[in-house]
Amino acid sequence: MAAGAVRKIITIDEEKCDGCGSCVPACAEGAIGIIGGKAKVVSEARCDGLGACIGECPRGAITIEEREAEPFEGEPHHGHVQKADRVLDTLPCGCPSSTVEQFALLASPGREEGVFEGELVSELGHWPVQLPLIPATAPFLKDADVLLAADCVPFAYADFHRDFVRDRAVLVACPKLDDYQSRQRKLTEIVRQSGLRSITVVRMEVPCCSGLLHMAKEAIAASGRDIPSREIVVGTRGEVKSGCAVG
Repeated sequence: MAAGAVRKIITIDEEKCDGCGSCVPACAEGAIGIIGGKAKVVSEARCDGLGACIGECPRGAITIEEREAEPFEGEPHHGHVQKADRVLDTLPCGCPSSTVEQFALLASPGREEGVFEGELVSELGHWPVQLPLIPATAPFLKDADVLLAADCVPFAYADFHRDFVRDRAVLVACPKLDDYQSRQRKLTEIVRQSGLRSITVVRMEVPCCSGLLHMAKEAIAASGRDIPSREIVVGTRGEVKSGCAVG
């Protein structure tokens, strides 16, 4: 490494890091990548030392230190939301899971009439969808109606896109298999920062899935905001058990 000036730069505690990847899309400059299952600073020159990634780490693995580091190549960027939709190329596998994208929907006969005719098309207007990969500043969350969906729902409910996804920002989580506390903290930050209008929870009828509504209510309460939430329960055979489709 070429000698540089002493400046602020992030440091990542590998023992605390679980490789969830939440910090990667939070870094608009692309200074962080996942290597060997751990988050690492892949380019000191891209790290502005402002620490936008710190609040996205559920493990508290990221801190700021002052030390000799490569000079920052660029201007410190305070408005991360403006740059959040650019493609990050720091993952060695080129995986797009941490790229924040917002895109126009494909044309489909009957879309304007609210019914489909012929081939179905996706109603998803953004990427990613997994809760830990979505930064709280993602542009598609601003003033959005959010669908918080359990992982299994799209497999059980045949018309998931038509009835649930349309005109909503989608967050996906599993209250049983995921780290519940880290997901709840991430959702709290999303509610607090993005100005969500509502959260609709759609989950399976199995008891372990009931934690998803609890997660949403905890996040709303912890955020200090008052937004409406509702729950829709889907049976294992694909029928709506309670609530109703929102499309």
